[in-house]
Amino acid sequence: MYIPRTNWFLLAFFILISAGVLTASLVSPSFRSVAYAPLREILLPPPKPVTVSLLYSTEKDAWLTEVVQQYAATHPKVSGHPVQIKLEQMGSWEINAAILDGSRKPDLISPASSMQIAALQDLSTKQLGYPLVNPSDKAACRSVLKTPLVIVAWQERANALWGNSQPGPKMWRDLHDALVDPKGWATYGHPDWGYIKFGHTDVLTSNSGFMTIVLMTYGYFDKTSSLTANDILTNSDYQAWFLQTEASISQFENSTGPLMQKMITYGPSTYDMVAVYEATAIEQADNAAGHYGELRVYYPPATLWSDHPFCLLNADWVSPDQASAARSFLDYLTYKPAQEAALKFGFRPVDSTIPLTQTNSPFVRYAANGFISDLSKLPTVEVPAGNVLNTLRDFWSRNVKR
Repeated sequence: MYIPRTNWFLLAFFILISAGVLTASLVSPSFRSVAYAPLREILLPPPKPVTVSLLYSTEKDAWLTEVVQQYAATHPKVSGHPVQIKLEQMGSWEINAAILDGSRKPDLISPASSMQIAALQDLSTKQLGYPLVNPSDKAACRSVLKTPLVIVAWQERANALWGNSQPGPKMWRDLHDALVDPKGWATYGHPDWGYIKFGHTDVLTSNSGFMTIVLMTYGYFDKTSSLTANDILTNSDYQAWFLQTEASISQFENSTGPLMQKMITYGPSTYDMVAVYEATAIEQADNAAGHYGELRVYYPPATLWSDHPFCLLNADWVSPDQASAARSFLDYLTYKPAQEAALKFGFRPVDSTIPLTQTNSPFVRYAANGFISDLSKLPTVEVPAGNVLNTLRDFWSRNVKR
């Protein structure tokens, strides 16, 4: 059978081009995206994905799972390689411990608060001689969500203690006095209620518990900044006051969700009030209805934000491509779709253009329970330096942990 020389020439040309495409793709994966589609699918091996491992705190799991799926749908690439985000949950303080003991080597971390980032910066510098995180580098470390600490109380109990208004500037001192009062609720006209029962989570495992004792300490010293290790270690009056407050708490739950669930399940027989995240209170608002009355939310006189930073680690196991992919993902988290999804889960977006009072916003639905959308007039306490945070945590561990 005669085959024209032109056909042989075209076949040879096709083979040469195919070989060239294959070679180019192996040398530079970015060439794959511009290769002729049939050749690309037949001849080119799929490029190996760039995997970014993310260790994150549990509170934002529902939001983060949804947002990672949205991000994957955009088909992100770095140097021609697809990007994959590998998720693993862990307690905020456990994240720090796992990195420092070498049991985890994530590329990106997201504890519940910048306090853990400050503590990790301090501890890693002491242990390794350099910081594993740099919170001042906003391209690699920034907050993407926020929620303040609040006091959630059964409305009947809250009305007896504080009335219908928000607690005053001495809230933490007043709460201490109520908790240690041997007459309990009898002082407020309700002897049948027994003692006043307050709860927060374990400071060593849960960020909300640690936020509580930071705000308590600031409240005792009546300031919102410049907290020092000396304040904690040398002021015996503060130490006695602090330990009396903590001694009134019968049990410390390991995390915020179970603490709030226990309050709802068992009612005032277990807790009259607890310190939790605003987002957790929003999540459980419907579940509480019809159990033991309505829940009432109170904001401390000065607040501290659980600001959910996402930070790229300055570690030798993070490759340049992983660093680029992590920054791409971090950028996506601050885009409008991800930020709007945050509101659905009870978090406050860091994007200030997204109104908290829009239709179907939880801040509108639960306003009658005391939720306040505009906290601009409420002072925010300064996040103490890493060494101060570690000192306060160590003080609690030595004197309170049980």
